[in-house]
Order: sequence, then C-alpha cells, then structure tokens
Amino acid sequence: MEYEFLRKNADEFLKNAEYLMESGVYNLAAFNIEQAVQLYLKYMLAKKIGEFPKTHSIKRLISECSSFCSELETVLKENVNVIGEIEVAYISSRYYPIEFLEEEVRNMLGVAIKIKGVVLKCLQT
Repeated sequence: MEYEFLRKNADEFLKNAEYLMESGVYNLAAFNIEQAVQLYLKYMLAKKIGEFPKTHSIKRLISECSSFCSELETVLKENVNVIGEIEVAYISSRYYPIEFLEEEVRNMLGVAIKIKGVVLKCLQT
C-alpha cells in the first residue's frame, strides 16, 4: 500500500498551522500541529512496518518509532512538556474552552518541525 498521502497530509497540516499561528488563531494552529506530528509518525511506521496503530498518543507513536529511529526518543526526552501540550491540543482545542498562547504554539511548532526532520532523516537511512 502507498503511504505518501500521510506525509502529504502532514505537510499540509503543518503549513496550515504556520498560517493559523501567524493569523493569531492559536487553538486551531495547535490542533493542526498535533495532526501533522501524528501523521509524520504514522507515516514512518507505515513505511517501516506497513501499518500504524489507531491512536492519537504522540508519546506512544514516538515510542513505537524509536525502534527504527532512536533520535526520536531523544526528541521526546528533551521536549516532553511541549509534546504533552501537543497531545492535549488534539482534544482541548476541539472540545474545551482552552486558549493557547502564541509562545506555546511557537514552541509546539518548533518541536513539530524537529520531529518532521528526524522522521525524514531516519527514513533516508
């Protein structure tokens, strides 16, 4: 099965997150960041093992990807709080009256870009 659509969708979510952040729509920017990170990690699993778990947990996805890419475990350890915020963004930005601050979303975006880079690097090796 072809999984390039996962990467394409992840790229689009990330691009949309950047646009929303610059527009001051931080909650939806955070949601798009979460979607992008989730899809980059699922893309890696799909490329490596042909499937991916039906979960929204970024930490679980990173853990599963770490068997192919130990650098992701380092990213998790160094950014555990921001990754936790990214996970929370999935539910909270959709269903709860939470407001993300610009700085929080910028941090999330930075980690998302780092995860994208590590995933793509590990898939090249």
